[in-house]
Amino acid sequence: MTRMVLDSLMITGFVAGMMLLIEYLNVLTSGQWSRWLAGRGMVQILAAALLGGIPGCLGAFTVVALYSHGVLSFGAVVAAMIATSGDEAFVLLALIPRAAAALAVILIVIAVVAGYAVDLIAAKRVVSWPRCEALVIHPSEQLSWFSAEGVKAQWKECSAARGVLFTTLALFAAAIAAGQIGPPRWDWVRISLIAVSSAALFVVATVPEHFLEEHLWRHVARKHVPRVFLWTFAALALSGPVERLIHVSGPGQQSNWLLLLLACVIGLIPESGPHLIFVTLYAQHAIPFAVLLASCLVQDGHGMLPLLAHSRRAFVAVKTVNFALGLAVGAVAMQFKF
Repeated sequence: MTRMVLDSLMITGFVAGMMLLIEYLNVLTSGQWSRWLAGRGMVQILAAALLGGIPGCLGAFTVVALYSHGVLSFGAVVAAMIATSGDEAFVLLALIPRAAAALAVILIVIAVVAGYAVDLIAAKRVVSWPRCEALVIHPSEQLSWFSAEGVKAQWKECSAARGVLFTTLALFAAAIAAGQIGPPRWDWVRISLIAVSSAALFVVATVPEHFLEEHLWRHVARKHVPRVFLWTFAALALSGPVERLIHVSGPGQQSNWLLLLLACVIGLIPESGPHLIFVTLYAQHAIPFAVLLASCLVQDGHGMLPLLAHSRRAFVAVKTVNFALGLAVGAVAMQFKF
């Protein structure tokens, strides 16, 4: 229970921090950066695939945060989730580094092609998914990079919203630094978490009161944060018993085709852990590469949990696309004896 709460806090804290920064950057640039990226389909799909290809789940979380605010397309989310292997990527690099490098390249290539194809199909069928409409620029709303006098004046009459947000982010950053939340040792994941939370602290400490109330407090803190935490915790709680069942029963000595199907089904679980069984089996030369490839195509570690909180329809759609793709690509690879 404690582990699930801490993992939920880590995911929620990072996603909330990214949302704060997205809001800040959008208003600071008068929305120019989001309009530029939103209008470049292949560029954003490639960027999403590369973010997804980063070991761990932080890149996937970033893509979901951008998608939920209407910056990235649905195909970009599909691309990111195909490219990502979650925390399993670290195990792959440790056990089979050469195969892990080749697998990462294959996943990114497939991700870009699939993401572009999904956007073409979605555009032709006018498919739309729920988006957050809060990335707006209010009339006469402007931000400057930093105003010392303005910051002093705001903190002399600190509002409750600013105090709560700043204190919460400071405690989150301190817990990350102390290893109470997130990785137990210093690595790039912990550094990334601290960097994002520190940048969010700067935003909360320096932005004008109107921006803080409208964009950060009412939108991110009150609307998104509770939903992301509750859905993340619920998904982790549900996936725990499933993971234990898989480890107890194991895949058995079934045929490779049945293992391929099993890998894709288990890949539907939005959790890092159950898929490790296929990583270890491949490292022991017990299964073909096709099964491992299919598993990595379908599974996405914790990457999809924020999307589950944002839109269940979009979550199911991404998982459906990736399941079908994993099964098809795995079957082709199996047929060619990979």
